[in-house]
Amino acid sequence: MSKGRRDGDSWGLASSVGATATMVAASRALASQGPDALLDDPLADPLVRAVGLDPFIRIIDGDASFEDDPLLNRKARVQQIAVRTRFFDDFFTGATGEGIRQAVILASGLDTRPYRLRWPAGTVVYEIDQPRVIDFKTTTLAGLGAQPTADRRAVGIDLREDWPAALRDSGFDVTQPAAWSAEGLLPYLPPDAQDRLFDHITALSAPGSRLATEHVPDPNAFTDERLQAITERWKRAGFDLDAADLFYRGERSVVVDYLTGHGWRVTTHPARELYERHGFEFPEELTAAFGDLSYVDATLK
Repeated sequence: MSKGRRDGDSWGLASSVGATATMVAASRALASQGPDALLDDPLADPLVRAVGLDPFIRIIDGDASFEDDPLLNRKARVQQIAVRTRFFDDFFTGATGEGIRQAVILASGLDTRPYRLRWPAGTVVYEIDQPRVIDFKTTTLAGLGAQPTADRRAVGIDLREDWPAALRDSGFDVTQPAAWSAEGLLPYLPPDAQDRLFDHITALSAPGSRLATEHVPDPNAFTDERLQAITERWKRAGFDLDAADLFYRGERSVVVDYLTGHGWRVTTHPARELYERHGFEFPEELTAAFGDLSYVDATLK
């Protein structure tokens, strides 16, 4: 696959950007295994199996071992996804604990938070993603008998289209604060689309709204060399993906600076500190692969 991204491209969960969502779900399934599991996501495993990509099924079955790779071995994978998943879980739990009753998960992929988190009564959770992705997950989880733990409203639309109108049409209330997540999303957007995404979120958000996302301080973090290293790692693991075909390159706004300049009070949580908080040893290879990553929790002033 060497066609690269283009305007208007689309995907399911077995191709292009969608396959990376399945990759993340496979990591959550792995981290949810065993008596000492770091996560509790019982739906990740059947969702990955339903997508049907063999490399990811082999990973969760334990048939693929990458013990010589510092980022792909089992311990590294489960710790990395545990840090990331716990951050966003805690973000939503904290936001609803403060009284926020509407949440928006952007590019939701195989995220199962509307089914597995304990949402307060009256919470509405909106999921936005490509129509094929939304339809697959909704149908598969219904077939498994899974029931949302909130009022889940799925919005099938590309984030490069007029998703704010679709969100409002689904009942989103712009007069009430909301909790937003943009998890693992930004590199898959063109630089100008990243700015528009935050502009839309800000315009839709009442004061007190909160936003969680990731932040890499280098606006040119995804160099050809770094993307090639990611691609080689994926291919050694049997993933037929080329990072250069998936990520939009070019200088982009620095997340913290952009949000601060648009009225958000931003708190950063360096990945290194989150690893230490959970008792994990931080893998220096993570910085080499993805840059100096932090997680962001912002509140609209």
